[in-house]
Amino acid sequence: MRRPSGFLVACVTMVLSLCLTASGRTQAAAQPQAGAQPGAAAQPAAPADPPLTFDSDVVLWGFSIAPDKTADYEKVLEKLKTALKMIKRPEAAQQLAAWKIIKNSKPQTDGTILYVHVLNPVVKGADYSIMHLYYEAFPEYKDRKEFYDLYAGTKPNALFAIQGPTTDFSK
Repeated sequence: MRRPSGFLVACVTMVLSLCLTASGRTQAAAQPQAGAQPGAAAQPAAPADPPLTFDSDVVLWGFSIAPDKTADYEKVLEKLKTALKMIKRPEAAQQLAAWKIIKNSKPQTDGTILYVHVLNPVVKGADYSIMHLYYEAFPEYKDRKEFYDLYAGTKPNALFAIQGPTTDFSK
C-alpha cells in the first residue's frame, strides 16, 4: 500500500504558496507609492490594504534572506522592535512581548539564511504587517521611505506562515 506522503506534501506546498502569495501582496501593498510627495505622507494615512492577522494561538512565520543582506534584515528587525515599543496601543506591547525570532545557524541549501518569527501567543486581531507597524510608529515620509528602502533591499522571501492548533505533550 502506497503512503500518501508525496501527495500530502504537494497539497501542503500548494496551500502554503497560495497563503504566502496573499501575505506577500499584503506586505507589498504597504510600501510607499513611487512619486509620492514628501509632504503628503507627513500625516499618517490608513493603510490601503487589509491588516495581516493570525487567528491561532501560535504562528511560525519564516523568511529566507540572502547571506549578504542579513545585517540589513537585522536592522529592520531592530527598527520593528523600536516601533512596537513606541506604539501606544496595548496590543502592540502584547505583540512585542510575544514576538521571538530564531536565526538559523546554518544556511539553507540555496545559501540563504532562515529567520523564523515565533509569535506565541498570537494577539488575535492585531496587525502583524511589518510595514504597517513601522508606519504607525513613524508617520513622517522620510522615516517611512528610509525603512522601506532598507526592508525592500533585504529582499525578504516569505517561505511559510504556519498556524493552527497545537498539541501540548506535557499534559
